[in-house]
Amino acid sequence: MHLLLIGHGYLGQALTQRFRENAWQTSAVSLGGGSDSVACDVADARAVAALGASVAPDLIIHCAASGRGGAEAYQRVYVDGCRNLLEAFPGIPLLFTSSSSVYAQTDGSEVTEASPTLPERDTGKMLLEAEQLTLASGGIVVRLAGIYGPGRSVILRKFLAGEAVMEDGGERFLNQIHRDDAVRAIQHLTIGPIRQRGEVFNLSDSSPLTQRACYQHLSTLFQRPLPPSAARDLARKRGWTHKQVANTKLQASGWQPQYPSFLDAVPGIAPTLGL
Repeated sequence: MHLLLIGHGYLGQALTQRFRENAWQTSAVSLGGGSDSVACDVADARAVAALGASVAPDLIIHCAASGRGGAEAYQRVYVDGCRNLLEAFPGIPLLFTSSSSVYAQTDGSEVTEASPTLPERDTGKMLLEAEQLTLASGGIVVRLAGIYGPGRSVILRKFLAGEAVMEDGGERFLNQIHRDDAVRAIQHLTIGPIRQRGEVFNLSDSSPLTQRACYQHLSTLFQRPLPPSAARDLARKRGWTHKQVANTKLQASGWQPQYPSFLDAVPGIAPTLGL
């Protein structure tokens, strides 16, 4: 079996390792190449067509990042990228890693795959467009919460560096997923008979935490003061939201997180951040 991986960053490299451990051949693509990947701009239809002439995958996973770009980058990487891949590889299952930012709820409510998706930002709307292309082809969409793992945790890094703040007293929910749990979930949804085609899955851990609850735990664990309170950041790239992302559907399919809560992983993550 052959996996074509679009995007070979933090998540993509871990997926490559996992699939190879399961005896899959893997071909990885990134914008600039390097790190065991070949260069290909998925927004360029001709480049993707050329890729289609040289690779014959059984599965495609699109987990490329936008490069911290705005709406134009989202259009190119996600919408144009998914469209070009579907045209160059007709009939090949595509799994697209979207984001839980498509849920714009601000009332702290629980959101499932059936909840309204009405993002205010153009970036969120473009993610939905890429999702629709994927689903129309019979592909799979996973809506990822904030990824953390070895060497990477924005929340923990800011706390340990003394840069964290609690927005509006820390009542906003944080939704996280450990990279290794994300890899296991994607593998679960794709390896073997692909039964979950045309479906959307939330990919988050089982314990959304308020900022205050999270920082209180970290303060106790590391014997440091609570971060100060500040006004909410309305300029947040993906918009300001306040929701609890439910993973019930994914768990019902047979996946269970190794780290049900961000707090379960903190002792192992902290030493890897180099602080």
